[in-house]
Amino acid sequence: MPRRISRSSLAPPLLAALLVVMGTACSGPEKSAAPHCPDTALTCPASGSPATAGADPSASAGGAAGSPAATPSPAAKPGATAGPSSSSGKPAAKAACASPGDCGFPDARTTGPRIPLTPHRTGYLAVRTDGTVIRGWDITGSLDVYADDVTVIDTRVTSDSWWGINLRPGHHGLRVLHSTVTAVPGKGPDNGGVDYAVSNMGTSSVEVGWCDVSVFGDALAMGQGSLHDNYVHDLAPFVNKGGEWQHTDAVISSGGNTGQLVIRHNTLLNPTSLKQGASGAVGLFADSGVVRNVTVDDNWIAGGAYALYGGDTGATGITVTNNVFSTQYHPASGGYGTVAHWNAGGAGNVWRGNRMSDGRPVRPEPAS
Repeated sequence: MPRRISRSSLAPPLLAALLVVMGTACSGPEKSAAPHCPDTALTCPASGSPATAGADPSASAGGAAGSPAATPSPAAKPGATAGPSSSSGKPAAKAACASPGDCGFPDARTTGPRIPLTPHRTGYLAVRTDGTVIRGWDITGSLDVYADDVTVIDTRVTSDSWWGINLRPGHHGLRVLHSTVTAVPGKGPDNGGVDYAVSNMGTSSVEVGWCDVSVFGDALAMGQGSLHDNYVHDLAPFVNKGGEWQHTDAVISSGGNTGQLVIRHNTLLNPTSLKQGASGAVGLFADSGVVRNVTVDDNWIAGGAYALYGGDTGATGITVTNNVFSTQYHPASGGYGTVAHWNAGGAGNVWRGNRMSDGRPVRPEPAS
């Protein structure tokens, strides 16, 4: 088993009813905001919930905008989980799906900025003011965060650095919401490659939600955080400065984490070929220490050598539930199989309600 190296027309009453229903949606395929879900909102609340006060659009990097008033909740989308299994072992809800959108998972229509953007050629930008809010920027460069409670929202980051957005040790409260984080293929510092879209170098939680992420080698890299409603796709393999194919992962954690990592309701795609460093769509690796306290719930997962690496021996508190493993790249979702290094006997480890995109239940292989 391969092991990753570290690293008809409508009657008027019906039409009126339809318009009422449409008006309750926060956002749809066109990513437009309804009156009760304004572009300034940090989150898109469920129907009937009051909109949260948002960020000041005029706030800029390095300028104190105050700590954002709202903390987005990464709760699962209502009705999105697979539900109980039938006696045959196949989930009773959610039939076979041809694509993420068919099952209500994130895609390009439901992620990324919701407002027009203004170009900012920042290059490398160190953010050092607590409470900074960056909103409505089209950034050419990268953000290195040395501050607390920084929010990047309705923004696009096109990086040619080691990362798109990075949180430094000793700082907390970073949120990246409704944004696009991408890079320029062949223009990164690692022999032309770019390594991490959003990275967390510290021990506090980072929230990434409703984001469109692409091109990086390892996209979302952290041991603790809340990753929800994101569309991660088109990872870009490259030969690193060491002369080896850089391993690619849509989400990667190297273990040794002290907090919780929640990966919920994302589309996580790793199309990298096996000959070009494919690792996982979700990679929970014990490279830096024991893997613990990770929730992987209600995601669309596809690609990699194995689609999911489960933490290996010693891993505890790993919950993998209600995920759809897609066959869009490989018959087993991953090139070598669906799941590897799952520690079935670990305390608090739960495997339940996971299936292939054609409806077959998924049972993990034991850890090697």
